[in-house]
Amino acid sequence: MVGDKAISPFWSPSRHLDRRPFLQARGAITGALRAFFAEQGFIEVETSVLQVSPGNETHLHAPRTEILRPDGSRASRYLRTSPEFACKKLLAAGEERIFEFARVFRDRERGDLHLPEFTMLEWYRAGAPYDAIMADTIVVIARAAQAAGIGTFSFRGRTADPFAEPELVTVASAFERFAGIDLLSTISGSEGNRAALAEAAGSKVRLARDDTWSDIFSKVLVEHVEPKLGQSRLTILCEYPSPEAALARVKSDDPRVAERFEVYACGVELANGFGELTDAGEQRKRFTESMAEKQRRYGEAYPLDEDFLAAVAAMPEASGVALGFDRLVMLASGASRIDQVVWTPPADEMFIET
Repeated sequence: MVGDKAISPFWSPSRHLDRRPFLQARGAITGALRAFFAEQGFIEVETSVLQVSPGNETHLHAPRTEILRPDGSRASRYLRTSPEFACKKLLAAGEERIFEFARVFRDRERGDLHLPEFTMLEWYRAGAPYDAIMADTIVVIARAAQAAGIGTFSFRGRTADPFAEPELVTVASAFERFAGIDLLSTISGSEGNRAALAEAAGSKVRLARDDTWSDIFSKVLVEHVEPKLGQSRLTILCEYPSPEAALARVKSDDPRVAERFEVYACGVELANGFGELTDAGEQRKRFTESMAEKQRRYGEAYPLDEDFLAAVAAMPEASGVALGFDRLVMLASGASRIDQVVWTPPADEMFIET
C-alpha cells in the first residue's frame, strides 16, 4: 500500500480487456499505413536494435548492454533511440523509399505520453524535398484516423480535426505569437545567443544559472508554445532554429533556421521531420558538441558511429520523418494514455491505482 492506494501490476487480464478496443484500432491502423506505403512504392525494412551508438543528441538517453563474442570478449552496445542511423545507411546503399515500424528505447521517460520502450514509425524519401515528407505525414495521420473510424482527435480537453487543412506556422512566428519573443534576433548564423534569449524570455519561464540557449528555447516551447498547437486542426511547426536541428540541413536562404518540422495535434507532438543533412563534416561537429554538453550535464557521452558518418557523406539528398506511432494510435483510438495502446507494458513497470 502507498497511503490508501494499492500498488498493483501494470498488466492484468481485466486491464487487457479494457484496452482491447484500442489494440484492435492499433491493428487496423497498422494495416492501413502499410497499405499507404505500398501505394507510394516504399519498401518496409527491419534494422538492428543493437547499435554502436544509440544517437548523439544531448538529452536523449539509451539503455546500455553488452554482447559476448564467441571468443569470450565483450563489446558495449546500446538499444537504439531511433532507427535513423541504420535507415540512412540504407539510403547510402541505394534504397530510395523505405519505412520501418521500429521498436526503440529511451531511458528517463515515463508518463501519459512517454514509455521507455515504444514504436516509432520512420520513413525516408531519397531525392525529395522536406515538404514532400510533410505532405506524407498529414496523409498518414488522416489514414490512421480513417482506419480507426474516428472523426476528431480529443486529448485533455483539446480537439483537432485530422482531415482539415493543417495550419503551417514557423517556430519564429509561434514564439512571437504565443510568448512575445523575437526568436531569430537571438540567433547568429547557427549559434544561439544565450544572454539575448534569457533577456527576451524574462519572467516567462524559470531559468537556471547553467541553462544554455537550447534549454531556454525548450522551456519556452514546452510551456508557452506547444500547448497552443494542434487546436481544432493539425499544426505543422516548421523552420526550427539551426541550434535545434542536429540532423537537418540549414536553409540556404537563412542560416538561422533549418529544414526541420514537427506536427502537433491537441498539443501533442506526433512527428519530427527533416530535410536531411548530408555534410559529414558538419554532422561530426554537431555530434561532438552535443556529446561534450551531454558529458557536462549527465556525466556520460555516447560514441560516434563512424559507419553512420561515412553514410552521411555517401547518401543522396533526402528527407525523412519519425512519427510516434503509439501516440498516433492513442489519439486515433480515443485512449487517454499511451500505455493503453500497447499490447504488453515494459516488464518492470508498476502503477498506483487511483
